[in-house]
Amino acid sequence: MEYMPLYMFAAVFAFLLLGYPVAFTLAGTALLFSVIGQLTGSFDPAFLQALPNRIYGIISNEILIAVPLFVFMGVMLERSKIADALLTTMARLFGRLRGGLGISVVLVGMLLAASTGIVGATVVTMGLLSLPSMLKQGYDPKISAGLICASGTLGQIIPPSIVLVLLGDVLSTAYQQAQLNMGIYSPQTVSVGDLFIGALLPGILLVSLYILYLVGVAIVKPAAMPLAKQDDNSTTANLLEDVIRSLIPPLVLIFAVLGSIIAGLATPTEAASLGAVGAMLLAAVKKQLTLANLTDVMRSTTRISSMVFMILIGAAIFSLVFRGFDGDGLIQSMLSNLSGGKYHALFLVMLVMFLLGFVLDFIEITFVIVPIVGPVLLTMGIDPVWLGILIAINLQTSFLTPPFGFALFYLRGVAPAEVTTMQIYKGVMPFILIQVIAMALIAWWPQIATWLPTKIS
Repeated sequence: MEYMPLYMFAAVFAFLLLGYPVAFTLAGTALLFSVIGQLTGSFDPAFLQALPNRIYGIISNEILIAVPLFVFMGVMLERSKIADALLTTMARLFGRLRGGLGISVVLVGMLLAASTGIVGATVVTMGLLSLPSMLKQGYDPKISAGLICASGTLGQIIPPSIVLVLLGDVLSTAYQQAQLNMGIYSPQTVSVGDLFIGALLPGILLVSLYILYLVGVAIVKPAAMPLAKQDDNSTTANLLEDVIRSLIPPLVLIFAVLGSIIAGLATPTEAASLGAVGAMLLAAVKKQLTLANLTDVMRSTTRISSMVFMILIGAAIFSLVFRGFDGDGLIQSMLSNLSGGKYHALFLVMLVMFLLGFVLDFIEITFVIVPIVGPVLLTMGIDPVWLGILIAINLQTSFLTPPFGFALFYLRGVAPAEVTTMQIYKGVMPFILIQVIAMALIAWWPQIATWLPTKIS
């Protein structure tokens, strides 16, 4: 019975392969194993008594309230045809460069990811903004889906990231504990700001690798990334006018959302409200803010938000039962028996977190797993900023990896019927490899994450 948590992982994998929805798979598997545990005396049903509070905590979490607001923003921009104009105009700015629309998606995804900081909201918003435009331009559905999933998960690493905020708080406590364990009674501190600064270069590195991959695909497989449709009568003056009318207003909105968070003028939820109102104003300027459109946007927002929150609730139920079977204790026991030095230990911890990222939300991993393994790794001499950046990118990679990756299910919920699940799975594979390469570079050269904080501080 001590390996019951591992059996739960296997059961989730089996049910997902059978085609059951991820939210109900997580919740249903957890409840099924809780019944088995009660019958065998290996599970305390008192854990399930915390379920109402956990669900209430999810739906009342101020940060998560930003999800429907950002979804509303994305749906409104899509319904008002602003997304098509934005992406097409950005593609034209790259001239006759093949793959220009894909590069534009990466840049727009980077800005949206930085604005939201929430994987579910960003992937859904990018799916609504970008996928229809890319398919209309004739892009390969696999590349389109993979690019949107990868760009949407940039919110894990590009500040201001909610993941980095939570990691900064937990790592600060773990770092102080590690120093006390080493006999240092005037411990140094690590802040959320340090992680924000440390994430800048890794974030730029990741975006650059995405763009290099797209350029390579455009050269090797030109049919997969056709040239954006150009107007033969287009002139420089017409392009400048299109930029002003189509590109500048949405970018101003995105920078306003991002800037208000960075400047400390608004929380992510408040900035999301700003984005939602701004999207309505842009729709009004485009004369698309009609009662019919607004009703359609509200219905779509409700449906998509329900899908996102059901996944979060399913993950919360699973994590409760997982802890009820002492799954975190099992992991701690496995990690405490590690040997081979700090790098071996770091590799195994990253592997465990990668696997946990399939079924647990980053909030669960941050508050359950990091406090267990953080002091151990930091006592070994690992830099806390370096560790935090590696954890963030690691979780970002696990959110992309089939068949469990949350980003894949978020996109599946909003993708057109002609885009199959298998196409989404195949499309993310190159970006998973890019993520692994980026993690390897940061692991080999920690200065990518640690150099800038030392210079600025």
